[in-house]
Amino acid sequence: MIRLTVPALDESEVQAVREVLLSGYLVQGGKVADFERVVAGYIGTKQGVAVANCTAALHLALLALGVGRGDRVAVTAYSWPATANVIVLCGAEPVFVDIDRVTFNMDPDELDRVLRRVHVKAVLPVHAFGGMADMPRIIAIAAEHGVPVVEDAACALGAEMLGRKAGTWGAIGCFSFHPRKAITTGEGGMITTDDLPLANACRALRNHGLDPECAAPDFIIPGFNLRLTEFQAAIGLIQMDKMPALATSRQCEAQIYDRLLADSEIQQPSVLAGATHVYQSYVVQLPPAVSARRGEIIKRLKERGVETTIGTYHMPATTYFRQQGYYRPGAFPATDDVSARALSLPVFFGMTMEQQQVVVTELMDAM
Repeated sequence: MIRLTVPALDESEVQAVREVLLSGYLVQGGKVADFERVVAGYIGTKQGVAVANCTAALHLALLALGVGRGDRVAVTAYSWPATANVIVLCGAEPVFVDIDRVTFNMDPDELDRVLRRVHVKAVLPVHAFGGMADMPRIIAIAAEHGVPVVEDAACALGAEMLGRKAGTWGAIGCFSFHPRKAITTGEGGMITTDDLPLANACRALRNHGLDPECAAPDFIIPGFNLRLTEFQAAIGLIQMDKMPALATSRQCEAQIYDRLLADSEIQQPSVLAGATHVYQSYVVQLPPAVSARRGEIIKRLKERGVETTIGTYHMPATTYFRQQGYYRPGAFPATDDVSARALSLPVFFGMTMEQQQVVVTELMDAM
């Protein structure tokens, strides 16, 4: 089976975990702080706050910005449901924004139209599949309306635009270290920001409300228990050492797919001018004529030893948000189209050109 993704783990991660286990310090030791420092340094922010997963990162980021009951947050319509779920978990309401058909990311023109008719507390764009959203325009539009931006950079560790990495454009950036991401700690997430008060608010929220600046323990707010473990951080430190090679591998594989698919009717992923894509996933769009058969194509490919899946989710059209009245036919034409045709192909460190040729050959045959 050519798997959708394979985490790049070896004996070095095993040894790092072994050392932590033998130390007896499994939580709240030095590894988490080291991991925070390394990731923040790589991203280019002053602060890093490690948490249990990216859902926690997004949730705490919104809470730290004061998002709560009665507020609204503008969010892309096309993402993993966690991106909108955290808004609801804050007691607020998502205001879904349609996407650009080419990049799969929040359409700045649509965002501008939304913000001219709806007051929001924050804007939550996503860097879908490791490709940057149009952050210069999104930041400018949000600033015009006086609202902060939280970047869902779950898939975009290492992605850049105009020399600035994902996670440095908004007030807060949020990353995932799930096994499908470029680096992994199993589960895990990171909040990045230059704003120390925001970082400390997130630190308190992740750790039972404990004041991160007080010498004696003092609990200043009701908080969660959303900490990262020491052994996860130890894995993350090893993975960060591998990050340049991991990113380059995926980018090279994307170039090979681009060449193999160049003469087909399949639409390859696009990158904005001045941006660098890190291809957490290599997501293509099937021709409209075969989109209704996507499920059958995925099944057939699996039977032939190739694992594929859909791109991600049309969040307003999922059962919960549809039942809450967030979906209206025709309200999200680009998301309707992209979500029906998107297909994620295998990409992982060490994938061979021969494996990629098999993927493309089987895909063409399945269509």
